[in-house]
Amino acid sequence: MSSVSRRAVVPVLLVLVVAAGIGLYLFQPWKAFTDTSVNEALPTASQPAAGPAMKDAGPRDLAQGGFVSHEHRTSGTARTVRLAGGGQVLRLEDLMTSEGPDVRVYLSREDAGAVKAGLGDGAVRLGKLKGNLGNQNYAVPAGTDLSKFRSAVIWCERFSVSFGAADLAPVGG
Repeated sequence: MSSVSRRAVVPVLLVLVVAAGIGLYLFQPWKAFTDTSVNEALPTASQPAAGPAMKDAGPRDLAQGGFVSHEHRTSGTARTVRLAGGGQVLRLEDLMTSEGPDVRVYLSREDAGAVKAGLGDGAVRLGKLKGNLGNQNYAVPAGTDLSKFRSAVIWCERFSVSFGAADLAPVGG
């Protein structure tokens, strides 16, 4: 091999190694073969809210719905719950979805079908997905009017795609 061709091979190999490293970082393909299970109990109380009107005897369901799949197979139930003391949580039950890079949980003003194209204006990020399997709770920021939100969304921020979403239908009574 001539010295000219050796000088050409080294930079090409270097570029390939860097590209492979970037690809591994972005896509994290090993997550296709891993699962993280979470099994949190529903909180029974929260810090007392201002005013006696917010205090209840116990947790009360406000809305719920089943997940539909978007970019990844997703199933389970999403519930919004008002806790004793007035705090609110989004509870994911029997969740089954894929692991992925930078996956978050959101509340959206859009319905579950519409969020496949984007979260829409006014979406509220509740936090990083704790696990792709099981039962988990996400605190809803104080002052959030849950009646304004139509769906719970499992969202990959890195690729701006919805893994799945659940329409939140008000619970009667």
